[in-house]
Amino acid sequence: MRDWSYQALPLPEELFEQTVRALGASGFLGANVTIPHKHAALELADHASVPARAIGAANTLTFGADGTIEAHNTDAPGLIDALGRLTGMPAHPSALVLGAGGSARAAVWALRDAGAASVSIWNRSPERARELAQDLGADAVTKPPAADLLVNCTSVGLQRSATEAEALNQLEMTADHVGRYAYVIDLVYGDGPTPLLAAAQAHGAVTVGGLEVLVAQGALSFEHWTGRTAPRDAMRRGAGIEDATG
Repeated sequence: MRDWSYQALPLPEELFEQTVRALGASGFLGANVTIPHKHAALELADHASVPARAIGAANTLTFGADGTIEAHNTDAPGLIDALGRLTGMPAHPSALVLGAGGSARAAVWALRDAGAASVSIWNRSPERARELAQDLGADAVTKPPAADLLVNCTSVGLQRSATEAEALNQLEMTADHVGRYAYVIDLVYGDGPTPLLAAAQAHGAVTVGGLEVLVAQGALSFEHWTGRTAPRDAMRRGAGIEDATG
């Protein structure tokens, strides 16, 4: 059985393409890509999956033996996997996505593709929300409206030094406002629940944390690279997930 290893490669934007094109010849099977490189990853690929092209961003690259690069987006199916952990959610929920970056693009596309009744987008920069909504056929909003499902694709909550009130204020919400959402997914992860998830759980919402989405994304990337079924239960245990649903 082949041994695999996974390592972090911090890259400045000006070295991204040059470095990525050298990885295949250096023995790498593939790479995960995060902000701010997801659009660049799609653009340098020789081939791209239909979802990656539709979303306009790639977070998974696979290096072929012939030197070609294939781009995929596992953010979208990773979110859909997380939705399956939200017990009791309507088959076609109304949804609000917070953010307008690469992860938000994947979330909006995934929700629309899965048949959400409606998808709204809120972002601190209204122009970016409108641009994303126009690209993917969603609705841009200037204030977070009520919905069945709330998906946080912003970085709010990453800095745990902020109080719950301070973090929610950055999303133009209060703890009571969060109570308008019965189901909440937060892509931010770390030690313990984020301020958004803590507020949602206090109101009895069903929640899923970012580690669940991260594991689902990673499992799909592993399968692209190796052709093997990912050991998802072992991956969840390795990530310290026992029962992330609330």
